[in-house]
Amino acid sequence: MAKQKRKAPEVTKKKCKKLKKVSVEEILQAPDAKPDEEEASLEGLAVSQVQDTVPQLSPEERRVLERKQKKERKKEEKRWLHKAGVSAVQAQPAKRSGAELALDYLCGWAQKHQSWRFQKTRQTWLLLNMYDSDKVPEEHFPTLLAYLEGLQGKARELTLKKAEALMQELDMGGSDAALKERALRLRQVLQLLS
Repeated sequence: MAKQKRKAPEVTKKKCKKLKKVSVEEILQAPDAKPDEEEASLEGLAVSQVQDTVPQLSPEERRVLERKQKKERKKEEKRWLHKAGVSAVQAQPAKRSGAELALDYLCGWAQKHQSWRFQKTRQTWLLLNMYDSDKVPEEHFPTLLAYLEGLQGKARELTLKKAEALMQELDMGGSDAALKERALRLRQVLQLLS
C-alpha cells in the first residue's frame, strides 16, 4: 500500500482574519499578565480564540508573529526613551589609537606571542615616532631597540639615513629643544644600526 504524505496544517481564511484582528502582543501575551477590567472581556475572548489557533501555526508563521512582536517592542522602547529624553543612539566603543596599537604590537613581539604577526603600519608608526618620548615611553624604548636589531631591507636603510640626517641637524647647531631631547635616543639608534 502506498504511503500518503502528511500535509502541514494550513491556516484557513477564517483563522487568518482572526489573527489579523488580534494584535501580536495579545497572541504571545504571557498567561500571568493581567489586562484592565474594561478590556479584560474583549482581550480574554480574543486570546482564547487565538490560543486555539497558535498550536496550528506553522513554524514560519510563528517566526513572522515573533518578528512583528519584536518590532512593536522596539518601537515602544523608542517612544519611552524619546519621552524620557534619552537618546536612542548607543555610543560606539572608542577605537584604540595608533600609539596604543603600535605599542601592543611591540610588546607582542617582545613576548614572542604565537599570534604575533608582522604589520607594516605598526612598524612604520614605531619608526616615525621612536625619537618622541611622549609617544614611545622610556619603558618601551629598550624593546624598540631590540626590535630594530632585526630590521631589514629598505626600512633599515631609511631609518639609518633619517637618523644620520637628524644627527647632522643637531651638529649644525640646531638649538631646537625637542631635538636635544631626542639626541640620546638618536645616538642609540645610530650605534645599533651602524
